Amino acid sequence: MRVAVCDDEEVFQAQIRNLIDKIYNSMDVIVDVFSDGKRLLERFDANPYDVLFLDIEMPAMDGITLAKKLRQRSENVFIVFLTSHVEYALEGYEVNALRYLTKPIREDKLREVLKYVMNKNTAKRMLMIKSEGEELRVNVSDVLYLEAQNQYVMIYLQGEEHLVRANMVDFEEQLRNDGFFRIHRSYLISLSKVKRIGKSEVLMDNGARLPVSRNNLKPLKEALYSFVENEAF
Repeated sequence: MRVAVCDDEEVFQAQIRNLIDKIYNSMDVIVDVFSDGKRLLERFDANPYDVLFLDIEMPAMDGITLAKKLRQRSENVFIVFLTSHVEYALEGYEVNALRYLTKPIREDKLREVLKYVMNKNTAKRMLMIKSEGEELRVNVSDVLYLEAQNQYVMIYLQGEEHLVRANMVDFEEQLRNDGFFRIHRSYLISLSKVKRIGKSEVLMDNGARLPVSRNNLKPLKEALYSFVENEAF
C-alpha cells in the first residue's frame, strides 16, 4: 500500500509516519512525506498513491484546493484530511473525503482508516491468470493458498482450484501487500484464511493442513499476530 502525507509541520509528518510504521511494521507499506502540495502532485502523476493524508491549513496550497486537484486526477484515491478545526468538514464533501482526523493523530483512529483502505484495496484486487487456455480474473480475497508444483502453481480457492504455468516467486511478489505469507518453498498462504498454527503445520479454512518450514514458523506467527491485531480495529 502506498501512502502519502502532506503537512507543512514536521512534527505532524513525523508523528503520522511513526504511527504507520508501528501499525504495519511487518508489512510492505510505503510512506512518502511532503511539505507542499505541488511536490505531491508531481509525484502522484508519476506513481499514484492508495491513500492521502492532507493537512488542511498549509500556506502555499491549502488541503482542500490540493484535494480538488488530486480528485481531478483520480476518483478512486482515498483522501483523509488532517485538521484541528472540524468546521472544515463540509468542504470535504466536495472532494468525497473518506475521513477527518484531528491533530494530534490518535493511533486507533489512524488504524481504522488504514484497515478500511487495505480491506477495500484487497477486496477489489484481481489476479489475472491463464488456466486451461483461458484468461481468468480471480479475486485476491477468495484465494486460500497457492502450491508450487514443478513448473506450475495450483491456486486454491474455496471449492475451486486453477493450475497455471508460473513461478511461485512471481505470485509472492504480486501478493506481498495482500496479507500473504510464504510458509514453505512450496506454499504461499493467505493469513486471513488460517484457522490454526501447529508445531510444524497450519490448518486452513478449507481443512487443508500445510507444512511450515522450521525457519518460517516464528516469522509466520509474528506476521499472523500482526495481521490479526490490525484486523481487530
